Amino acid sequence: MLGMRSHIEFHDSNPSEAEKPRHIDGPEASLDYSPLPRFTGRSLAMGALVSMGGLIFGYDTGQISGFLEMPDFLSRFGELDSDGVTYHFTNVRSGLIVGLLSIGTLVGALVSAPIADKIGRRISICLWCLVVSVGFVIQVAAITSWEQIMIGRLVAGFGVGALSLLVPMYQAETAPPWIRGALVCTYQLFITLGIFLAACFNYGTYTHQKDNASSWRIVVGLGWIWTLILGVGILAFNETPRFDYRRGRIDQAKQTLMRVYGAPANHYAIHVQLEEIASKLRAETQAKSGIFEMFKAPRMTYRIILGVLLQMFQQLTGANFFFYYGTTIFASVQISSFVTQMILNGINFGVTFIGLYLVEHYGRRKSLIVGSVWMFACFMVFASVGHFLLDQETPTNTPTAGIILIVFACIFVLGYATTWGPMVWTLIAELYPSRYRARAMALATASNWTWNFLIAFFSPFITSAIDFRYGYVFAACNLVAGAMVYFFVLEGQGRSLEEIDTMYVEHVKPTKSSQWEPPSPEEMARIRREAGTEVDAPPVNEGSTYSGETAGR
Repeated sequence: MLGMRSHIEFHDSNPSEAEKPRHIDGPEASLDYSPLPRFTGRSLAMGALVSMGGLIFGYDTGQISGFLEMPDFLSRFGELDSDGVTYHFTNVRSGLIVGLLSIGTLVGALVSAPIADKIGRRISICLWCLVVSVGFVIQVAAITSWEQIMIGRLVAGFGVGALSLLVPMYQAETAPPWIRGALVCTYQLFITLGIFLAACFNYGTYTHQKDNASSWRIVVGLGWIWTLILGVGILAFNETPRFDYRRGRIDQAKQTLMRVYGAPANHYAIHVQLEEIASKLRAETQAKSGIFEMFKAPRMTYRIILGVLLQMFQQLTGANFFFYYGTTIFASVQISSFVTQMILNGINFGVTFIGLYLVEHYGRRKSLIVGSVWMFACFMVFASVGHFLLDQETPTNTPTAGIILIVFACIFVLGYATTWGPMVWTLIAELYPSRYRARAMALATASNWTWNFLIAFFSPFITSAIDFRYGYVFAACNLVAGAMVYFFVLEGQGRSLEEIDTMYVEHVKPTKSSQWEPPSPEEMARIRREAGTEVDAPPVNEGSTYSGETAGR
């Protein structure tokens, strides 16, 4: 078996003699080595449609900050002030309304993993879209009970959390290696689009329906559009080839790869990919698959901890500090909070396109490390100016400080949206072997949602105690995150999922991972045997890949 690296360049040019398989006396002699397109209509459609799960995520999280300032929402679900006229939300009540979505997503991410392994990724996505829709119904039907809004967001969170696991997994298990990073990053791109659309719709309904329930009910109701598109549209796509292969549907897996790769049945890229899937499947079947056995598998505890930390640090970059609580700095130049959200979220969405380029042209490691240093510098300036120069009681008294804060908030968003925002989802999607991918990704994603809730709930209390010095905490977290990537994260740019798995099992040094070359089939088998994941297995392919017969079945 040869690594996928040998065919990654097929979309650019014909492989040289050195790049072709070393042994071409058998079935490989008749394989097609013609160039493959970098993108196909199927891969682009998959990236756009499946990423609607990210749009649902972003839209649901982005709308609530505007609701908390809408007069009708305040009078229905807030608490009456002592003057008997105005309403407000306490830190506890607003924290629960905002944060219960994250608790729901935490549960949804964990529960959806075994379901996805049982019924498949495709049907699971459809099922959880229905759950999100039910959460929207509960919220729209609320009249005066803030608890109903809270429960509605909790139920919607179940579905959003499940989709945050299933969407990157579906894309990673289906996409060609040379565009996998960019396609998985489209999930984050659509998250930013959802947040931006929510900010725009909030502004529109606040402007034209300010004093009635339409100001917030219209925004919630529009969320059904995204869930309908994803829930129904996913039925037009096939199951992931790796899930099909594990269930013995080898011909279907092959057909899916052919359509996504834009390759004929006898193309070398299809041949190698099926060989790698078969080899990894056979290796995995030698081990038990229970939840506790997962931690005993080669390097899985290491990778699970790494995934949990990556998702934790994505939240601790401090991005939500700007998106949730950045209204004060814009007030210093008399810009309303609704316009504030549109500005920040518009930048967040627009520059994420840059991240799609960076992930496949400069790799994961370099981009994340540079992003960490970039965000560290921004937070140091932001925290210092905010604490020492800004008049926090009357921000309009210090417009110059406010302008500096706005500029560095926008520069921060540029760094986050092009690196840590999209690329962490790519790393999590390619970090684990197929056998454990759903459950391991669920644990990592649960970490993201746990820290999302903690930051959303506690930030108002922390900022009221230490004001802009809170930014120093995030600055330190960004430095630690960059160091973690440098010392522990392997470069997966252009590699198949099976190659990345082998790199971790082989203890490849992160600093040398971009130069690593896939070993020979015999060496790959020896590595797995020594790691305890394979016992002297027969050759991967003796015609079985194409006949539909395989030991992995």
